[in-house]
Amino acid sequence: MDTSGPWTRASAAAGLLVDGEARPTVFARTSARAAELGAFNLGQGFPDDDPPEVVAEAAIAAIRAGRNQYPPGAGERVLREAVAAHQEQWYGLTWDPAREVLVTTGATEALAATLLALVEPGDEVVTLEPFYDQYAAMIALAGGVHRTVPLVSRAGEDGDLVLEVDTTALRAAFSERTRAVLVNTPHNPTGVMPGPEVLEVIVEEARRHDALIITDEVYEHLTFGSPHRPIAALPGAQDRTVSISSAGKTFSVTGWKIGWITARPELVTAITGVKQWLTYSSGAPFQPAVAEGLAMPASAFEELAADLRSRRDLLTAGLREIGFRLSVPEAGYFTVADASPLGETDADALAERLPAEAGVVAIPLSAFYRGGDAGAARPFLRLAFCKSRSTIEQALERLEAWAAPRR
Repeated sequence: MDTSGPWTRASAAAGLLVDGEARPTVFARTSARAAELGAFNLGQGFPDDDPPEVVAEAAIAAIRAGRNQYPPGAGERVLREAVAAHQEQWYGLTWDPAREVLVTTGATEALAATLLALVEPGDEVVTLEPFYDQYAAMIALAGGVHRTVPLVSRAGEDGDLVLEVDTTALRAAFSERTRAVLVNTPHNPTGVMPGPEVLEVIVEEARRHDALIITDEVYEHLTFGSPHRPIAALPGAQDRTVSISSAGKTFSVTGWKIGWITARPELVTAITGVKQWLTYSSGAPFQPAVAEGLAMPASAFEELAADLRSRRDLLTAGLREIGFRLSVPEAGYFTVADASPLGETDADALAERLPAEAGVVAIPLSAFYRGGDAGAARPFLRLAFCKSRSTIEQALERLEAWAAPRR
């Protein structure tokens, strides 16, 4: 029986179609490898932390109160109102919680429903590269054409690795067939925060080509310097922007899968037309808990980011001492490390060997490039610092023992 179909497009686009079979994602494979060998997992981006106590207790209370059945398809009113209030408090954006906020099963479903709802076969979707692997898969499922703008790298004044967006290349990626630009900021996997000039180019080109702007902002509160500025807050952007975020990263509840969309009513209506046939609804007791989290004072969010920054600094300082060249992230969960100073020019091969040789799991940056072709970024690894200090310290000790003979 012939079982080919759209799934093959999705798997191929994500670089996971091998001999006619869909391989597990790089995250699934590396986590399985870590478990098999007892290696420290700096690959997959799930934190070791518990959620803030107010969030956890609210979920427990909701379960005990019997909030365990289907919530409304658009999401619990308390969460939609909390999302709208949060957007206004932090970014000055006004949304109608009844018509312009949609709760989803994480940002993953939000992105899938948005692309499937709004992209026709042959439409072009622009992203930065490297990109979160789901983007390529969902663009392919929708029948779209994926256009990428590779980040460029250079050496900074201090010798660190600097990753940035070439605005000339960004403008050139738009065409008369561009339906949407999908912007991940803060950016995964690099931790780059595109500056105002980059965001302004995106808005200008989207307006010029009458394209949608879809944003993935799941790391919005995990910034280590400049605060996050959503594209929807830029002049002329809100009406054509679908903004997506979630609770998983901010509150260390990646397993809860509670996300949301904010957009104009006609866009929410279109996305709902797909979303309601995917999960319909999810996470009944978690939705009021996330609402409690979004209502926390600004100081609580600042403490979360400061704690994560301290772990970023621990990992990056340690990797630098070991001999890696580092890109110090401005936000998020991950740092990019160049292994070429240690004589390793192929991060794919290195990532395969590290679990056994060093007892540490990392992900090659090539996993986030089309066809796995990372070009000049071929020696780059992505490592997660959203782990406990103890995990990071022990992983660094193992990497130091591994690297010592190579220096």
